[in-house]
Amino acid sequence: MTRPIEIVPSVLPADFSNLGEECRRLGEAGVDRIQWDVMDGNFVPNLTFGPDVIAACRPHTDVRFEAHLMVADPDLMAKQYIDAGCDLLIVHAETSSHLHRTLANVADLGGNAAVALNPSTPLTEIEHVLDLVEMVLIMTVNPGFGGQKYIKTMEPKIAACRAMLDAGGYDIDIEVDGGISADTIAGAASAGANVLISGSALFRYDSLTEGVADLRSRAEAAQAQ
Repeated sequence: MTRPIEIVPSVLPADFSNLGEECRRLGEAGVDRIQWDVMDGNFVPNLTFGPDVIAACRPHTDVRFEAHLMVADPDLMAKQYIDAGCDLLIVHAETSSHLHRTLANVADLGGNAAVALNPSTPLTEIEHVLDLVEMVLIMTVNPGFGGQKYIKTMEPKIAACRAMLDAGGYDIDIEVDGGISADTIAGAASAGANVLISGSALFRYDSLTEGVADLRSRAEAAQAQ
């Protein structure tokens, strides 16, 4: 099933001293939504955005916010990030001993749930919770830091995920996160991903508008082949 390409920036490379303005610029550049990489220094060795920071940025753009919860206890934090303006919460399968309950809790709080898999985590970990999510995130780097090298061997995993979703009749997006650039986006899109996270590579373009347009055209061309 072919799904529309979406270009979603990570704000990790943005100017942290001016995040509201950075969100406004991203919205004007034509992004489909904005991803907040939430790291707790426990599940991953880094600390990033608390809910108050995100809430302060929410009035600066109408673009949808998603929170990628790279945290040890997503149940503890879910409500705070929904209240901050992130209507889509991405939960790592590796962090929850009761994944079905965790994802259902997001819906009970009024949010939309997605599930993420680290590179070494098999698709079998999520096959029984697909009815609870609107998106599967296949990590193409190990989580915790921006600017890492794309793991190309994840492309067969992306393709297998797309086949699993199509076989089950699931109307679900596949997102990829990690090392997405002009050089790697075609491979991810050809494998079946339609939501592409770009951080460092997008911010290296001469303008954000140029970067979003270029990445989108490369992904759409690859998807059409």
